[in-house]
Amino acid sequence: MEDSAARRWPPLARFIAVDARLGAWALARGPFVAGLYEFLRFGVKQAWACLFGGLICALLIASYLFYPKDAPLSRYDALTLAAVAIQVVLLLARMETWEEAKVIALYHAVGTVMEVFKTGVGSWVYPEASVLRLAGVPLFTGFMYASIGSYIARVWRLFDFRFTRHPPLWLTLPLAGAIYLNFFTHHFALDLRWVLMALSCVLFGRTFVHFKVWRVHRRMPLVVGFVLVALFIWIAENIGTASRIWLYPHQQAGWSAVSWGKFGSWYLLMIVSYVLVTLVSRPREFRRSARGEDRPVEGAGRMSEVKSFG
Repeated sequence: MEDSAARRWPPLARFIAVDARLGAWALARGPFVAGLYEFLRFGVKQAWACLFGGLICALLIASYLFYPKDAPLSRYDALTLAAVAIQVVLLLARMETWEEAKVIALYHAVGTVMEVFKTGVGSWVYPEASVLRLAGVPLFTGFMYASIGSYIARVWRLFDFRFTRHPPLWLTLPLAGAIYLNFFTHHFALDLRWVLMALSCVLFGRTFVHFKVWRVHRRMPLVVGFVLVALFIWIAENIGTASRIWLYPHQQAGWSAVSWGKFGSWYLLMIVSYVLVTLVSRPREFRRSARGEDRPVEGAGRMSEVKSFG
């Protein structure tokens, strides 16, 4: 029997039998219904992967609309405590693994350091007061960055990622380091973001990610995946600024959309997030059998039979 992501993830294991019945029903009604069912499965898996980030985003909106302005606890501090509570509940309920928590903690630290620097040079501001802050940066901001790492780690597991022609870690790690460094140095020296974007396309341009929605692995250029995720992060950033969690200089007098120029920054930050996740979940090679079918090892993930990149 297939060792699916749901079977290895206790909160989802109870739905395996229901999913099997729905899948059999869809297959019996032809390829069109089966295709719709696979599309529905894709949406459900994506929603589950976005769990942490979605809850954080919902908190930003709810706090803007409903949080009392005269509350003894500031909105930022309430968001920090709520984010910590979400993290604890997800771990206790086993809706998040400790491996994913490690990614979140690592990215929380990376994001907080960058936030401290960026607010210090005036790239954006947090207009409200709070107690739980570091050098003027509310502590919940690290969780917003961490939600990106959380999504990548969760989607990696849910869709059973495999890769073809994935670059090794000794190439991807220096690229991620250079991107992260450029976020700081471009304020004082030459901005290399376009060079780094070009290098990312060269490095990952031939890489395909194979993801399993239902019965077989589908594939997509990995760079396309980076762009799509960066687009959704840009949308989330507009939600964050519209709810006045943080503001760019041009938004001080009144809200306007975040410039498309930030999309490139999020694309680069997406590369950093992805490489950090690969430190925990090493990319594994996708293989097919001689008959063109997914090999059983792809579901089981036995490292003895699947090459690990890097």
